[in-house]
Amino acid sequence: MDRVLVVDKPSGVTSHDVVRRIRRSTGVRKVGHAGTLDPAATGVLVVLLGKATRLSQFLVEADKEYRGEIVLGLATTTQDAAGEPVERGVTDGIGEDEVRSAFSKLTGELEQVPPMVSAIKREGTPLYVLARRGVTVEREPRRVYISRFDLLTYDVPVATFEVECSKGTYVRTLAADVGEALGCGAHLGRLARTRVGRFTIDEAMSLDDLEKMAADASAAGYSMYDALAPWPAVHLTDDESESVCTGGAISVETSRAQLKGGEFVRLTEDGVELVAVGQAVDSGDPGRLDVRPVKVFAAI
Repeated sequence: MDRVLVVDKPSGVTSHDVVRRIRRSTGVRKVGHAGTLDPAATGVLVVLLGKATRLSQFLVEADKEYRGEIVLGLATTTQDAAGEPVERGVTDGIGEDEVRSAFSKLTGELEQVPPMVSAIKREGTPLYVLARRGVTVEREPRRVYISRFDLLTYDVPVATFEVECSKGTYVRTLAADVGEALGCGAHLGRLARTRVGRFTIDEAMSLDDLEKMAADASAAGYSMYDALAPWPAVHLTDDESESVCTGGAISVETSRAQLKGGEFVRLTEDGVELVAVGQAVDSGDPGRLDVRPVKVFAAI
């Protein structure tokens, strides 16, 4: 079973819990995910079965969308509701205009310092493990991109928001930054991930429903080929397929699939099965590009 499943993760379970439960219910040994989601958060978790686990490196790069709540007036040790209070502030005089202004200043390219409760590893140990031991270490800032940060409602002290952001963005840190910008402190309340790349909450299935489907989960979600649908596709001839499956590049006219240098490409014979993921590179021949296989899934 080689599938890409879109799961609506419930609150209170880890991403690893979801993987474990789907592995057990489907009987598929090789199961992974394309980007973790905090235990308290809900929403889109992309789960990969079988050969589809090899797509993880491509799918984790996708941008994300979230909807959540920022609670003003209280900063916490973990930047969310699970942490201990560290600072209380006054929200008097903070209205919608001030909150919107703070949001607008936190858009575009930003540098974020990852929280101590993140899964980033220091000498092989996740930071959240160190945090549980009461250890704090220096973290290097990371560049992220906030495409959109919208205030939906503001009912003091709770600001409901939607954010569209790049891979690697810590929404809890964004919430804390809002509190700092407003001078009152803040932490992240509820959070739901509503989109990962092309995969949206509207198509996500509950974990319970997927478990009930068991082996029939092969009918859910996407094939590997369809999961990469935003990418251009090149339909291979028999000779080209043989070359790709043995690691060889093929020469393709740019007009054949509206290719551009540097982009990833779906390589297929029939428009149903994914033979390989390729990458288009300059061939030195005007009007043509070389497509080199990056990940090969079919065997000859």
